[in-house]
Amino acid sequence: MNDTITVCGIIATEPRHLVTDTGIAITSMRLASPSRRWDRATSTWTNGATNWYSVTAFRTLAANVHKSVKKGDRIVVTGRVRIRTWERDGRGGTSIEIDAEGLGHDLAWGISNWIRVPRHSSESAAAPGSSQGRVNTVDLRTGEVHGITGTGTPPAIVGADDHDDGRDHDDHADHDHDDHADHADHADHDHEHDDDHWGVDLGTPTDEDGVPEDHGGALPVPTAPAVGDQAAA
Repeated sequence: MNDTITVCGIIATEPRHLVTDTGIAITSMRLASPSRRWDRATSTWTNGATNWYSVTAFRTLAANVHKSVKKGDRIVVTGRVRIRTWERDGRGGTSIEIDAEGLGHDLAWGISNWIRVPRHSSESAAAPGSSQGRVNTVDLRTGEVHGITGTGTPPAIVGADDHDDGRDHDDHADHDHDDHADHADHADHDHEHDDDHWGVDLGTPTDEDGVPEDHGGALPVPTAPAVGDQAAA
């Protein structure tokens, strides 16, 4: 299934970053998307169900996400959605995974400072005899370059390739979820434990119907239930 979905939510776990033996960068996280509705009877915003997603980014996007977001950030993510079923200890459920094609901060809730990543290759930037300098080592996990000599334009960060290559999710052998992203934790998706209560400090602006905008103030970061917690439930 190649359906595309766009979700706004809160990062509920620290993003996990790894690089495979073949050099493919992968960053994964859990995303909570709480629903809110205006209750005209009480003139307050009330909490609805929280939808949970497992978000995974690959290659250049994974490296940039790893350096850009953290637990508690509000983000917007768009990508290919996969709906999977799981079963453990006689219990089962459905999990929703998103292979991210784009991910960034939700600017309805804050301000972001964007930094452009060079897209030319590090080989051309560090060509022998060039005045741009020489790179001795590159940290494939972080993309940091070490041992730069000479002067001129710094070399590009490894992995800053064209987005067309970075988003080639059709090569499933490079990012098999079972091997690289460890999606065995999909038992975390039990919705009996996912529906959290939210403490909300309402904002004052209103829409054209006089309903206050739900800016929500500082929302607590939802906690994704651990596998052990569900086993004990």
